[in-house]
Formats: sequence, structure tokens, C-alpha cells
Amino acid sequence: MSVFDSAEPGAIPARETRPASELWRRVKALIKWPFYVVYQRRLESKVRTWRLPRHIGLIMDGNRRFARQQGLGNVSAGHFRGAEKLWEVLNWCYEADVSTVTVWSMSLDNFNRSAKEVRALFDLFEEKTRELTNHDDVHQKGIRVRFLGQIELLPESLQTAIREAEAATSGYDRYRLNIAMAYGGREEIASAFRNYLLDNSAVGRSLDEVADEFSASSIERYLYTSGQPEPDLILRTSGEVRLSGFLLWQSTYSEYYFCDTHWPALRKIDLLRALRSYSSRQRRRGR
Repeated sequence: MSVFDSAEPGAIPARETRPASELWRRVKALIKWPFYVVYQRRLESKVRTWRLPRHIGLIMDGNRRFARQQGLGNVSAGHFRGAEKLWEVLNWCYEADVSTVTVWSMSLDNFNRSAKEVRALFDLFEEKTRELTNHDDVHQKGIRVRFLGQIELLPESLQTAIREAEAATSGYDRYRLNIAMAYGGREEIASAFRNYLLDNSAVGRSLDEVADEFSASSIERYLYTSGQPEPDLILRTSGEVRLSGFLLWQSTYSEYYFCDTHWPALRKIDLLRALRSYSSRQRRRGR
């Protein structure tokens, strides 16, 4: 969740030594780079002719593997580079008139990582959330920021930063940025059911009455994304071919695109390929 520019593709971090295989990989990337530029421009020239999604979900996977691959020294550096990448990718989405983007920054399972890594993540999230609150582009573009998940599990200072970001952008409606943090798809559904039952109980309705009238649409307004379109396209980076619980309820009719590139190394060409793939699919929705 950063507004910094990422390093130029193919750039080699300053190090005294690097394995020959890694150097060869980077040499090949530099050789290929001019061809990718031409290919990207070709895709950019066609994007307006495609059928584009209104809502994209992004599973930002591979920060730690990226850090190890790049020899960055620790996984926190990978998370930082991943945070830097987000703003760049958001701008690519906005260029394609994608009005809603939902990103998964931290799952409930991630709390099980080492205390040092989790603490570093919280510090990074707080820093970048405060940047979002005050960043000129957020206000100029009219981006409404919302956080999805069990926010009460986060440190109080981070919760305060989240409330401030949501309040500062609550009047905007041109674009929406949803940040899933301390999020689990099963937990979201369970929470929606719980709140639905509590609301009905509060007005004196019996369990039999609730059960008689219950339908799938009954709990939609209790979901974190209530009032927003369901994701048309979900993109996951780093070569993992699974959802891991991301937007389980909302993704029933979503299209999926899996990219081998680690999140911090994602290129515009990768996103354009995902959009092209989405445009070529027939969305029958069971028909």
C-alpha cells in the first residue's frame, strides 16, 4: 500500500557477489526488455476494445519468495517492495477504468507467522495506511478506502490509522479500494450469519420465522463488501493456483487468472494479459 515507484525492471541491486544463475537470469531479462516494451504498447493500444471488469480482486502473493530470490536479506524487505508495488498496480487498473479493486494484504492465517514478521507487517501497514489518508492522488482521483476483516484483532494504533483513512475518504465514490486485512473468507461468512441472526433476534423474531424466510440474499448486506459489485476477475500472483479463502461468497461467478510472477515483480504486461484473458471468456453465470 505504497505510493512509491518500484525499481526499473531488470535493475540489479548493489551487491558484491551474486550466483551465476541469478546473473544469467537478469541478463536474459535485460535482453528481453525491449521486446516486452513493444508488446506492452501493442496491448495498451487494444485495451479499450476489450470487455473490462468493473471489480478486480488481487491476491498479492510472493513477497517472501521475491525477497529470497532477490537476496534482499530478510522477508520484511519483500513485504516493503510488495507495498511499493500496490499503488503502481492500482494506477494501471484505474487507467483501464476498473472502478473497484479489492486487495488481500494479510490473512488470519498470517498471524501464525513469527512474531517479528507479524510486528513488521503491522508497522508497515500503519505507515502505508497513514500515507493513503494524506496522499494527493487518493483525493484527486476520489478513491474511497475501506478495510475488510477482523480489524479489532489489529494493534490499536493501526486501527486508529484505518479509521482515519476511511473517514478521510468516505465522501468519495469515483473509485473504491478495499483492503482485506486480518481477513478470512470463512470467517466473513460466519460473521455475516451471526449478525443476521442477532439482528432478527433483537426485533423478537423466532428461529423458526428466520429459517422460513432465509435465502442466500438474506446475509448479503452483512458481508464486508455490502453495496459493492462482486469481483468480475480475481488475479493471484506467484504461481499458486488456489483462492485460500479470498472473497469466498462474492467470487461465485468470478473469473480467475493465475500469474507466475511474484507480486513485487508484477509488470503492467501481466495485468494486461489478465484483462485480455478476461475479455475473451464467456460469462454464462450458470445459463
